[in-house]
Amino acid sequence: MPYVPQDVLDRLAALEREVRQLRGRAQMRPALNQVLAGDVVIGEGGRLFVRDPDGTAVFETGQSPTVGDYFTAMRRDTGDVAFAIGANSYPDDDAPRQMVRVWDRNRNVIVMDDYYSDEFLGRPWIPVQLHPTERQSYTGTAYDSAWVGTTPAHNAVLYVRTSTYANTGGGQARVVLTHDGVETVLDEWDCAAGTWTGRTIEHPLDGLQFLSYFTLRIDHRAKSANQNCETRLYSAYTRNTFTEDEAPDVPVTATANASTAAPAVSAEGV
Repeated sequence: MPYVPQDVLDRLAALEREVRQLRGRAQMRPALNQVLAGDVVIGEGGRLFVRDPDGTAVFETGQSPTVGDYFTAMRRDTGDVAFAIGANSYPDDDAPRQMVRVWDRNRNVIVMDDYYSDEFLGRPWIPVQLHPTERQSYTGTAYDSAWVGTTPAHNAVLYVRTSTYANTGGGQARVVLTHDGVETVLDEWDCAAGTWTGRTIEHPLDGLQFLSYFTLRIDHRAKSANQNCETRLYSAYTRNTFTEDEAPDVPVTATANASTAAPAVSAEGV
């Protein structure tokens, strides 16, 4: 018998042995649906999906062909977003740095970074401690505190709403913020006689860092001796920025630290 056919038979036999080996290895533990050591890498614009039985993506991470930036999103089985890091299509996001957000079941963002300020929490909004003093109703002509309190800074923008009543001669009121021993008058206004004068103050927490303590005072005075003035507080809290202009000035120490930080690793070095 010529040798060539025998050589083909030998090759077929070898292939059969390899197939049997592959079948055996496929059935060995651990199964191929587990990773017990090492890394699983998805790169070059790829994504990882976890879908529920009806096909809804309940978890995804990677780069979206429509949104672009790398992101991670967890969704309820309805498809509504519950948690997201970075860009995603609900809603469109072009924030300079990737945000972290948590949604409630009614599609409201209940926890998030601040869109325009990297330094602060965006939501929830946090109350500011302000407590009444014995001079909430006051007859002096020199400024004294009607409300005072000390609070850590959580959000970027301070919101305060007050109303002051002044008797004959009218009065004045002001809001003063103190941080690191420096007093800053955020707003000061006149109060007409014989009426309530309302005032709303919205001011970025310039120069503060997240969880820096600051003291807030609401001072008032009567313009005429022996005449009474009274100041009531309706709201005091911090909130997220609504526009880029509301982003607080970065503290000097934070600016210095950023300029001396180690340079980022380039893509070639990853």
